[in-house]
Amino acid sequence: MTQKSKFTSQIVFGLDIGTRSIVGTIGYKAKDDFIVVAQKTMEHETRAMMDGQIHDIQKVSETIKTIKEELEQSEQLELREVCIAAAGRVLKTILLTIEYDFQGEKNITEEDLNTVNSKGVEKAYEEFAKEYGSEEKFYCVGYSVVKYYLNHNPINKPVGHKAKAIQVELIATFLPDDVVDGLYKAVEGAGLSVQNLTLEPIAAIQVAIPEMYRMLNIALIDVGAGTSDISITKDGSIVAYGMLPYAGDKITEEIARYCLVDFQTAEKIKISMMSEEEIQYIDIMCLPQIVKRETIYQIIEPTVSTMARETADKIKELNGGKPVSAVFVVGGGGKIYGYTQKVAEELGIQAERAALRGEEVMRNIQFLDSSIKKDSLLVTPIGICLSFYEQSNNFIHVTLNGKRIKLYDNSKLAVVDAAIGAEFPNEGLFPKRGKELNFSINGKNRLQRGYAGESAIILVNGKTADIHTPIHSNDVISIVESTAGEEAKLEIQQLPEFGDNLKVYVNDQLILLPKFAMVNRELQSGYYEIKEGDQIEILNYYTLKQVADFMDLVLESHVSLYVNNKRADLNEKVYENFSIHLKEESFEEKLVEDNSTQKEHVKVDINLDSQEKEIVQADGETEISVIVNHRPVFLTGKPYYIFVDIFDYYDFDLSKSQGKAIVTMLNGRSAEYMETLKSGDQIDIYWKES
Repeated sequence: MTQKSKFTSQIVFGLDIGTRSIVGTIGYKAKDDFIVVAQKTMEHETRAMMDGQIHDIQKVSETIKTIKEELEQSEQLELREVCIAAAGRVLKTILLTIEYDFQGEKNITEEDLNTVNSKGVEKAYEEFAKEYGSEEKFYCVGYSVVKYYLNHNPINKPVGHKAKAIQVELIATFLPDDVVDGLYKAVEGAGLSVQNLTLEPIAAIQVAIPEMYRMLNIALIDVGAGTSDISITKDGSIVAYGMLPYAGDKITEEIARYCLVDFQTAEKIKISMMSEEEIQYIDIMCLPQIVKRETIYQIIEPTVSTMARETADKIKELNGGKPVSAVFVVGGGGKIYGYTQKVAEELGIQAERAALRGEEVMRNIQFLDSSIKKDSLLVTPIGICLSFYEQSNNFIHVTLNGKRIKLYDNSKLAVVDAAIGAEFPNEGLFPKRGKELNFSINGKNRLQRGYAGESAIILVNGKTADIHTPIHSNDVISIVESTAGEEAKLEIQQLPEFGDNLKVYVNDQLILLPKFAMVNRELQSGYYEIKEGDQIEILNYYTLKQVADFMDLVLESHVSLYVNNKRADLNEKVYENFSIHLKEESFEEKLVEDNSTQKEHVKVDINLDSQEKEIVQADGETEISVIVNHRPVFLTGKPYYIFVDIFDYYDFDLSKSQGKAIVTMLNGRSAEYMETLKSGDQIDIYWKES
């Protein structure tokens, strides 16, 4: 805030940075009046601004600095913050309604209004992005409340009333980044920070059209040097804003061409003609000249007519295609002879209903310097100061990873807002997972997520923070991007499907059968590391022959086979919880019940017609010789052997993967893991590298 010890109220410093001149005003509010302590006006030495846009930031900064220092010296105070306004160049608006629900009925407070207004501005940003896209960055430079509603019923003053919900209809105004950025840089170059930013027509209307007149359909035209800013009131609210790049400089340029003078001299001629019949000047040939006021009027009349026509057309466009009831004109450009009359003609209203406004609307403005005349030129500069009391609409600057960024201050800014403003990648804020693994099991796609990495490391002013930590003007933020975790890794034995044994019942005794995995049609051990795109098949059945082979049973031809009490052959498939019955007069056979792949002999008696018969002898073992990887291997201890038995007799390390897959060949072809071996078979087993 700007401070001054001899004043009991807060001093507000406002700058009207116009195309032709800059007006600095300092003052304070006393009840319903605004007291202007001091005011300083300086014209630009060059055309540092055109059409409301700053072109030479350094020159504008120098002028602002001079005004600031002179005001500081005259009033013995230090000015650090300033309120400014932007012209409506390339102005865009969003009209919307937003609702804020309370938890039950409550008395509405000023804080509630501020909350719903802030939400409205945030919503306006979202709507703006949808309507205009995001190729060029725009900023909200002001908003006006059109209407408040309590429980969907319109009301002018909600504070103090009870309601379950409040709604606000508002107009948010947006300008391009380059316009806003130029203003901020010019102010900062003069050693000031922006306390509040508004739009010039919003500022002007604070003074020119008091609330008691806003029930009427009135247009306010702020005619400056570079732009004509327009606002419309109706039914107690400001309902529209607009802008035209047609203003006083167009007239000055016509005078310069006719009188053959530079722009500065033409500007002096334009000002002089308002009070003098004849104007003396020196042209560019250094010759003295005299021109009559009437002659100048005739020269500029086409331009004034064009300005009036363009302005009237814009007013009707903003007012729903209809003329307004009255027009108030402020600003120096509006003083030109014939302008207000021509606007009235173009609108089709009585001439007296389009008028210049100055002293008439400044009854609550008091100047400590009695020599200052209440004039239409002062409406916008004072309105800029008054806007400070109406709404705090500001931008702040923070530094993120060494980059200075500007953010719209809604009083709820957090680290995440700065990250978005700096276009910091969203995924860089949150832990990133390593590469996922995609494969299929029994024809169904499966995804194994990668491991989570580390979260982003966030510091605000050197202190540990997170994405929700509040931020303020000039905070220094550091974000070290989050890291990615390791890529997904998974072995066959870690699959839930692989870990489950197949349960079947043989002659009413539970037998656990280990499952097998085929990867891309190749047999793999549980230690196989699954690769991207692998097609894995976990077999969920055994054939009767495979069950018998696993249990080391020799099934004679006279043994009857039943699956779920139905006659079956050796190719019958046996699934989870199926029952198998082997029926013969009497026999003794080997059963293997295996929970950990270790087998034990179990004696099973199968009754048939109450007679018993032993069909398998303990000494019924056979021995065969096969060639494995060009070396002879002898298999003993079993009645017969299947291919997977070879791993019990041949030293082949399955404990860790040494390649992509195990290749198993039998007599020159791919082996089937449950097929029977015989003496002389040629077997090849090795790891496939790629």
